[in-house]
Amino acid sequence: MLPSPISSNRRRASQHFRTFSSFDLSLLRTRSRFTNLSIIILAGCFCVSFLYNLAFIFSSSSPLLVAYTPPQSILSTIARNATLENLSHLVIVPGHAIWTGTQPDQVSDVDQWTLEEYQRGGGSYRISAFIEHIRRGVEVTLKDDSSLLIFSGGQTRLQSTTTEAESYMRLATTLGLFHPGSERTPHEPHFPRATTETYALDSYQNFLFSLARFHEITGRYPLQVTIVGYEMKRRRFEELHRTALRFPAHHFEYIGIEPSANEESARIGEVKNGYAPYKLDLYGCHDFLLAKRRARNPFIRFHSYHASAPELRGLLEWCPDDAGMVYNGPLPWDVYK
Repeated sequence: MLPSPISSNRRRASQHFRTFSSFDLSLLRTRSRFTNLSIIILAGCFCVSFLYNLAFIFSSSSPLLVAYTPPQSILSTIARNATLENLSHLVIVPGHAIWTGTQPDQVSDVDQWTLEEYQRGGGSYRISAFIEHIRRGVEVTLKDDSSLLIFSGGQTRLQSTTTEAESYMRLATTLGLFHPGSERTPHEPHFPRATTETYALDSYQNFLFSLARFHEITGRYPLQVTIVGYEMKRRRFEELHRTALRFPAHHFEYIGIEPSANEESARIGEVKNGYAPYKLDLYGCHDFLLAKRRARNPFIRFHSYHASAPELRGLLEWCPDDAGMVYNGPLPWDVYK
């Protein structure tokens, strides 16, 4: 048999090459489609992850937090007093010590107060200042039917089984301050427009936590805030804490009361241990001021305000690396301006 012509071999080779090339290109296209699909899927996952992380980072100021509702197991135990729902004026008396007495004649007894060591050196006039803060806070509240008085202060002393706020309330009740002119009885009638805030560990938290507590009691935030405390702490509250909370100046009042004695050392201590540290660390969440909070929380108590005042969650968690950076998220009192 004669061999096939060369041209015939070439045609067969060419056909074989075209068949192989078509298969190879089809395989490559299929792989390319799978690769493109994989890239699209990976890109989609990346975008979802990126958006989720952004939502997490900025969740402190997210409007969704405002719509948060506490669990029904909590809400079912709460029945707000309808007469308190229209209150608009918050009166705060920050605590400075814990009164352990139960009788009127024990109010000025130094031994009936759980004090810091530096407070013991001040004599009875320090105690007189605490009592005057309580009296003035009650007086302001009684003059304004739209006000709610909050004694603020946590269980800050290891030697005490109660809180600063509860002891102030007990003192006010023991002296019959809520019902002046009435005959004092062993069981003083309940005064509904006064309550306690029992978690604050410092002056900044006295202010912030009392705003949250006001919301717990009334279901709204105050239009006006009055704070009764030491005159020497006026600048700390007016210039630093109010600024940190961005509470409008024309809706804020500070009533300063000093001890009867001229305690220059206390004023120097206020600048050194209060005003100056807060000027550097506006929210009190770093180093020196954070250590003071930890030292004042020996019973490891923590508040419920993330749930009961969700509009403040961003502010409650605000602790920027730049310790002087003011919180820039939305706040309920932004509309007051």
